[in-house]
Amino acid sequence: MQTFNSDGVEIAFIDEGEGPPVLLIHGFASNTATNWVNTSWITTLRDAGYRVISMDNRGHGHSEKLHNLDQYGGPIMAEDARRLLDHLDIDQAIVMGFSMGARITGFLTLNHPTRVRAAIFGGLGINMVRGMAGTGPIAAALEADSLADITNPTARTFRSFAEQTKSDLKALAACIRSSRDPISREALAAVTCSVLVAVGGTDVVGGSAAKLAELIPNGEALEIGDRDHMKSVGDKIFKDGVLAFLKRHAL
Repeated sequence: MQTFNSDGVEIAFIDEGEGPPVLLIHGFASNTATNWVNTSWITTLRDAGYRVISMDNRGHGHSEKLHNLDQYGGPIMAEDARRLLDHLDIDQAIVMGFSMGARITGFLTLNHPTRVRAAIFGGLGINMVRGMAGTGPIAAALEADSLADITNPTARTFRSFAEQTKSDLKALAACIRSSRDPISREALAAVTCSVLVAVGGTDVVGGSAAKLAELIPNGEALEIGDRDHMKSVGDKIFKDGVLAFLKRHAL
């Protein structure tokens, strides 16, 4: 992976292929490899004729690990994405985020509307307009001495995933304890670009894709079959739906 300096923070990224640029932003405790490479997203988009850029969010993957709460939050992390586009001299890109990455994509779209040609919110539906709840137990699980000490099943799942991705647990705890401001319904009503909201049919983490799409003037909803939050990421329905969306809006 390459790196660049985002206002003093080292951010790792990949840049592959040729064609209209698509920027990918992964979810919490994940990284480029887990979210986009291992699920064949990078290959799928590159083979379809797109330039694919994917960043490891601050505190994740190969990017710099920060342990202070005020160094995280959706608006701050969206600025890393904007600076990456600046670094690569890309005026405008299609941006796709998954879960936390979808929230970051939302802030990027709202704060820098001219930089986002179209957006894809993966794994986050109507819950985008709600601040993330239940972060305390997850943060505590990340800070626990071992997986065996965690009894909360949801928190245990997050800790297990963080260990699988070989993450910096202290950095993730700071990230999830940071500001989890929701994106308001009024803000989404002002979004002018086309937006695809794609969420698994049994994804209780993301919530309804259709209900979020209804709040966005040019919003479209895609239900990713009978998939929960984790299993929807690499699903064929998701990929096919995104490729169809890109054909309508990328060229």
